[in-house]
Amino acid sequence: MTASTEDAASGPSARARRAGREVILELVFRPLSNVLVPVLRRIRVAPPAVVLANAAVGLVAAAVLARGELLAAALLLQVKTLLDNTDGQLARAMGRVTLAGRYVDTIADLVVNAAVFAALGHVTDQPVLAAAGFVALTLVLAADYNVTELYREANGTPTPQPEPTGGRVEL
Repeated sequence: MTASTEDAASGPSARARRAGREVILELVFRPLSNVLVPVLRRIRVAPPAVVLANAAVGLVAAAVLARGELLAAALLLQVKTLLDNTDGQLARAMGRVTLAGRYVDTIADLVVNAAVFAALGHVTDQPVLAAAGFVALTLVLAADYNVTELYREANGTPTPQPEPTGGRVEL
């Protein structure tokens, strides 16, 4: 059986990953990713390449933001969000979900978030407020992760784990 992006992005398994609905994700980014994933899969783009592209676009967005080009930065951050959603869907569709890939994706998001908040601090001349915003976002994301895990545990839904790679580190 082959996994389609539809299988990877919708249905009971997608809903089991989260306690609530992420409306913008479901209405905008997931449908766009559903178009992008088959193209990337057909040309054999590896999921880690999409993670790196996501991080690169996010860092460029932060640099553009620091220069005060707000609209360009906002558009680049939307592209970054699309790629961030696409990398996981692509990994699931290709059967290449790994712990290392999840880790690299999380670190890329953290680095981009730090760069964006540093740029916000620079452009607004409020670095302390930007740092507080970064800390608040990081805490909210950590709480969201933990609440999701508790929700899964309470509802008897195990956290999806990637297949063991036999000791190999596979991105």
